Amino acid sequence: MSDPTRTSQSTRHATGPAGAAARTPAAAVAPTIRRPRAAAFRVLITTAALTGLFLAAGGATAPAALLSRFTAQANLAAALVFACSAHRAWTGRRALSPRLTGALLPFLFLPALLHYAFPGADSTAFALPHATAPTLTQAVAHQLLYALTPLAALADWLLLTAPRGYRPSCAWQWPAYPLLYLAFTFAFPAAAGAPSPSTALALTIGLAGCLLPLIVIGIDQVRPAPRLRRNRISPTGIGPLK
Repeated sequence: MSDPTRTSQSTRHATGPAGAAARTPAAAVAPTIRRPRAAAFRVLITTAALTGLFLAAGGATAPAALLSRFTAQANLAAALVFACSAHRAWTGRRALSPRLTGALLPFLFLPALLHYAFPGADSTAFALPHATAPTLTQAVAHQLLYALTPLAALADWLLLTAPRGYRPSCAWQWPAYPLLYLAFTFAFPAAAGAPSPSTALALTIGLAGCLLPLIVIGIDQVRPAPRLRRNRISPTGIGPLK
């Protein structure tokens, strides 16, 4: 037979503060970490990428064909990913996978490298449509898509994310899309909207597409951790945790 007194005491203990804490889900106890500065910076990156795409489309003879260019695709992906990252940083939700966010760095820097180091690549599908006499609008679009967005993404990675988040498997996963795109431009140059690159230039593009992920992963393994300032919100949502 059970003792009613002991049963009553155990019930009171289970319904006390300790019992309530034991029944409270861990997600409700853990503080929400918001990063408003990171969110604001990522909104600016999204705005820069979308503005560059809008200006490039406005100055192109066939705006719809712009989406077939690698530069436009990389910046559109950056706009979508950074918009999602900004929302997660603002609301304190879990960050996107580094496997996804890290891929943006080689994707953005590949066309930028080709644009500034290999002028002949501007006639390929990896570059934006090239005009003989570019207007001011096109010049601004080029600066946004080739320079500002890649450098801002680099700053976000170095200053706002923790190091050693990329796995070695990313070294062969990230080059997959640029290499497939390169093969596509050879197989279907008309669909790509640009002539196929020469053999030497194609080898250069392929080599750069494979080396850039290795460089990013190597730097990620040795770079110091940034000092991240975070706002901790109490589980009640009333005020910050000290």
